[in-house]
Amino acid sequence: MTHDAAVQVRDLHKHYGSLHAVDGVDLTIQRGETFALLGPNGAGKSTTIEILEGYRRRTSGVVSVLGTDPDHGDLGWKARLGIVGQSTVESDRATVRDLLTLTRGLYPDPREVDDVIEAVGLEKKAGARCDKLSGGQRRRLDVAMGVIGRPELLFLDEPTTGFDPEARREFWQLVHSLKDGGTTIILTTHYLDEAAELADRVGIITGGRLLDVGAVDEIGGVDARRPVVRWRAADGERRTLVTDTPASVVAEIVAHTGGEPRDLEVIRPSLEDIYLSMISDNAKDAA
Repeated sequence: MTHDAAVQVRDLHKHYGSLHAVDGVDLTIQRGETFALLGPNGAGKSTTIEILEGYRRRTSGVVSVLGTDPDHGDLGWKARLGIVGQSTVESDRATVRDLLTLTRGLYPDPREVDDVIEAVGLEKKAGARCDKLSGGQRRRLDVAMGVIGRPELLFLDEPTTGFDPEARREFWQLVHSLKDGGTTIILTTHYLDEAAELADRVGIITGGRLLDVGAVDEIGGVDARRPVVRWRAADGERRTLVTDTPASVVAEIVAHTGGEPRDLEVIRPSLEDIYLSMISDNAKDAA
């Protein structure tokens, strides 16, 4: 283990009797990186994250978060973390500014309240009570609570669940600004386009094991990213061809049919396509 990385995990296990919720995970996350941990429900994402946050003890393995074992992290170490969980702030009578002012006093080197309010786009709601905020505004307040302590490492657990498309894209800009400020971010999300937009690297976990870790444009390997040409033949049958030369294939189809092929499309697999394929293949192998 070194202190250069924000997170280092070696052979991490968490067992509940015969259930292996986390089963031999190895992972390194660099400082300043945005890392997305992806997987279906029950894959081991939440357990892994809670171990990193210091909320859950591991069965075995070695874990270092900001140079400290989370099982022995003191208040000084915890003050270096920002955590935005799935649940929103539950404070109905306090205003946005009051709640952030109270939270600010818990940290040794916090950001200014007004700066954080501006950063999350709640300037017009600074004096509003928390129970009067919309769902998207409450989620912004969650992030404000998570970053006001000036964390070195920020955990975002499904941060845009329930957001409309416009609110999601505004939230993405906020996350980009935090990354530009040097914050290391660990993201869990079921929105694969969100992971592709925000993350430098992703890890895909299922059954407590990491299937693959890599850059967004490299995960799954070269074969997983080969273009797919689909069209409907003259007999009405749907045809599909995986190829490294889609333009040549389309030209051949046009030459053969003597015109525009029906339902022609050329698809380059997205992160979501690759993720679903990997999860499906793993399930078949397990079966």
